[in-house]
Amino acid sequence: MLKTKIQGLLLTGVALLMTTTGCAFTSVGPSMGILSIPIPVSPYFQGKAEDNAAEERYSKMKILDPIPAGRPHVAEDAPSDDQILRKFHEIHNVRGNFPGLFEVQHNNIRIVKEKVRDEVGDPIVIPLAGPVQIHQSHWKCKVYFTEVIRNGWPIPHTIKNEERMEVIYIDLDHAHRVGNVVSGDGG
Repeated sequence: MLKTKIQGLLLTGVALLMTTTGCAFTSVGPSMGILSIPIPVSPYFQGKAEDNAAEERYSKMKILDPIPAGRPHVAEDAPSDDQILRKFHEIHNVRGNFPGLFEVQHNNIRIVKEKVRDEVGDPIVIPLAGPVQIHQSHWKCKVYFTEVIRNGWPIPHTIKNEERMEVIYIDLDHAHRVGNVVSGDGG
């Protein structure tokens, strides 16, 4: 009799412990109810959302303040590593890997950026922006990487190319307003 009571108390204690641990339906702060349960997102939709965000971020041309008179202006902003790697993945599309059958990996990525051309054009008028000068900077980006190709069928083998390099050219253009916009001075 005592043995069954101890077993019953032990079983109740374990059941209580299992329901109070973990993250299901428990929270320390305010609860959102059923909305607090995480829902897995497909990598396809996550990649699509990231591509849309990157397109929105990098597709717009910036309009900066006028270039100060008597001073040459140089483009100081190099392309971001994110921009370079997105162009790199457009060239080397590694999607469609089949784990265990065929995989391509790019490891040990190193990026070297070099400015090729930096010039400011003549003033032009762009609708809804007014008089501007287009500042064009062209960059040569060398991407050094190790490529590992694993083929699992019919004969499993691995090919490792240690010294691979890809050259990617990126144009970064932005506009500078011309003249004093506040006073209307065109000089």
